[in-house]
Amino acid sequence: MLDPRRLLLLRDLARLGTIAAVAEVHAYTASAVSQQLATLEREAGCALLQRTGRRVELTDAGRALVGESDTVLAALESAAAAAVAADGTVGGRVAIGAFPSAVRPVVLPAMLAIDAAAAHVDLEVAEVDPADAPEALLRNRLDLALVHDYDNVPIEYDRGIETARLLDEEVYIASKGAVPQTDSGECDIAALAEQRWIAGSAGTLCHTMLVRMCRHHGFEPRIAHRIDDFAAVLRLVAAGAGVAVVPQLGAVDRPDSLTLTPTGIHRRTRLAYAAGRARRPALAMVIDAVQQAAAGIARPVPG
Repeated sequence: MLDPRRLLLLRDLARLGTIAAVAEVHAYTASAVSQQLATLEREAGCALLQRTGRRVELTDAGRALVGESDTVLAALESAAAAAVAADGTVGGRVAIGAFPSAVRPVVLPAMLAIDAAAAHVDLEVAEVDPADAPEALLRNRLDLALVHDYDNVPIEYDRGIETARLLDEEVYIASKGAVPQTDSGECDIAALAEQRWIAGSAGTLCHTMLVRMCRHHGFEPRIAHRIDDFAAVLRLVAAGAGVAVVPQLGAVDRPDSLTLTPTGIHRRTRLAYAAGRARRPALAMVIDAVQQAAAGIARPVPG
């Protein structure tokens, strides 16, 4: 019988690449991880790892086992969830991670709805970058996360993560005054080639989305400022510091002097959770509350 805890170590080795990284994630020593993987090999009855210089790589058998491990681990999560559901008790702690622009319009109403239902669910909210959410879900630091991607920056998630579509938002060019538009009413991005841009920090999805959008229209953006807080971005735009790309949820409470012009790009927000875990009653209640809060809020806003 294969030990699921050792399967998890093997899956993480395939995902992280080194035994040292696996040891750090699990707060083990590298030696302990190696010993557990050696035991897993004995349980499996075949070699799962091979050394290439200083690196350890998975054999064909190891990769095959990793491919099946997501199904096994998800089934175990689902079985545990079924046991909790059969008990009939809805309660406990649910840790949810969200990016800043989703907290007020989505997470806060969900929290209030759960409180109004007098449910014994302790909802804990943390600000989490979507790029960090999958790791936090796999490590059980979060039970649920709001993640997003863009039309021109799609994200594929680990097989150990399940997602559910939550909402789509229009992405706008925020400018001080009108900007050139195409016949379809979208911003003529190419006409903004000489503008100064306010972008997110390098490495963020927002930054990547902006750069790809501009390159698609034939120019490299002249990034003058790097700010991740959309409220601050909008005020910089209002002060004449440049133009910016802002999704709908980031355009709440914008200064009256700003114009929002559609880009034709959308930001897609999803709920993410460890595979098999959504059947847990407390988590299912939170998922439903978040979905209800998000329903209908992504609508076009006037420029």
